[in-house]
Amino acid sequence: MAYVIAISNEKGGVAKTTTTLSLGAAIGELGRRVLLMDLDPQANLTLALGFEPGKVERTSGEILLDASPLLDARLETNFAGLQLIPANLSLEHAEQVLPVYINFTARLRTAIEAVGSLDYDFIIMDCPPSLGAITINALTAANLLLIPTQAEYFSAYALRDMMTIVRQVRAEDNPGLAYRILVTLLDQRNRTHRNIREQLERTFGEGLFKTTIEIDTKLRESPILGLPITQYKPNSRGALQYRSLAEELIAYVEETPTETA
Repeated sequence: MAYVIAISNEKGGVAKTTTTLSLGAAIGELGRRVLLMDLDPQANLTLALGFEPGKVERTSGEILLDASPLLDARLETNFAGLQLIPANLSLEHAEQVLPVYINFTARLRTAIEAVGSLDYDFIIMDCPPSLGAITINALTAANLLLIPTQAEYFSAYALRDMMTIVRQVRAEDNPGLAYRILVTLLDQRNRTHRNIREQLERTFGEGLFKTTIEIDTKLRESPILGLPITQYKPNSRGALQYRSLAEELIAYVEETPTETA
């Protein structure tokens, strides 16, 4: 089976979609087959890969609501080893309707399990900035929850809710769910940023990725141009850091495939 990663934080503006795009591309560069899934009604990941959300025929919404085969919605991208399940505003309807289904939390897991083991090495899901029915579906399907967080007070404070949802999902649907926290938008010149990162290190220990993603204007530009940072500016700091993250993640998966944090 593919290793399934949900990228989620209920706080917006933490580089969640940028991480999904650039991490996926960096893993693809290493010869792995990656499927990105856009689960956010805003469809920023879909837009960042050059697709118009209003024009795609099938989306993650049909997978969740109609049990459509996952692979029927996949789109080829221009990047090696990278395919996409797009999103559009239909996901707003899915967020409202999903809870009326029996076993609604497992619908995405069922769709992923039906794919089998031959198509992908990694499935990476970009979740909405909320902890509703869609995010719970993603966490129920995931092996790993990757939580991007800024080294700022409110972003770090929001981790309390993320840890609560991890415990809930482990207790009710997915006891094997692991998590790792990724510090993003880090300004090394900012003492507060450095202090909060050190505090996160003390609090979460091995639950924190060693790689950090620093502030880089090129990272903000790349999705606008429909390019992951590894393609837009391959020698930039952001590209090097996402490649480092990809290597750290793959090493973690290979060493601890079923470990929970």
